[in-house]
Amino acid sequence: MIRAASIFGFLQFGVADILDILMVALIIYFLVRSIRRDSSVVNIVLVLAVLLIAQAVVSALNMRMMTVLLNALLDVGVLAVIIIFQPEIRHLLNRLAVQSGLARRAGEVFNKLLGIKEEQMGSRSVEELAEACRAMSAEKTGALIVIQHKSSLDDYIRTGDSFDAEINRRLIMNIFFKNSPLHDGAMIIIGDHISAARCQLPMTNRTDLPASFGMRHRAAIGLSEDTDADIIVVSEESGHVMFVHNGEAVEMKNMNELKQRLGMAFGEKTVEA
Repeated sequence: MIRAASIFGFLQFGVADILDILMVALIIYFLVRSIRRDSSVVNIVLVLAVLLIAQAVVSALNMRMMTVLLNALLDVGVLAVIIIFQPEIRHLLNRLAVQSGLARRAGEVFNKLLGIKEEQMGSRSVEELAEACRAMSAEKTGALIVIQHKSSLDDYIRTGDSFDAEINRRLIMNIFFKNSPLHDGAMIIIGDHISAARCQLPMTNRTDLPASFGMRHRAAIGLSEDTDADIIVVSEESGHVMFVHNGEAVEMKNMNELKQRLGMAFGEKTVEA
């Protein structure tokens, strides 16, 4: 027992050792919390974890050939994983940053240093957007609307048609009209302006979503997992309006609830109509 403990170096504990264990536990917690619904990322993390554990064991047991072999395998394997699974790793890091709040805090500090302010959506724009959603819901016109906060959406804006127009209910309805060339894809809003339409969004890999969720819902949840954006989905089949944030989709009972959600997102209290 004593020998085994001495092999693994567990005889003496100091403040640094306790801090080390707590930091590793915290990292594992955030990893598990972020990847529990993404099977592809889970597989990557599991393989790396097994290799790291095996390396620690053979190194502690002084198995020199296995240690050299596993060290070489890890060196080459990590590089190969980064190259092959670059999209998944980027997705995981984005999700970790968003869910842990690091992206928001870092963005706030960075913006303060540079004097950059987040573009706010005014009450008039909230009203126009909510009324457009009300009309599209009644007519069962499918829509996917993204509202930017701290996380930049420039990469997604470049996938669509960019323009600059004030938020207007008639314009929004015309964009998502079934025969419009811009209706397929997402609209991105920054502050009080529509910045782009027909944008492509990343799909979520989750398998626990309701069967009623279509491609718009999956795209909305996928983007909300990678950014702090708010996304509104109007279902073409049912006319239901969903508010999506941080991977969670909530059905809006009425447009007043949607206005309140939007107002809260920008630190304002929206007056009910």
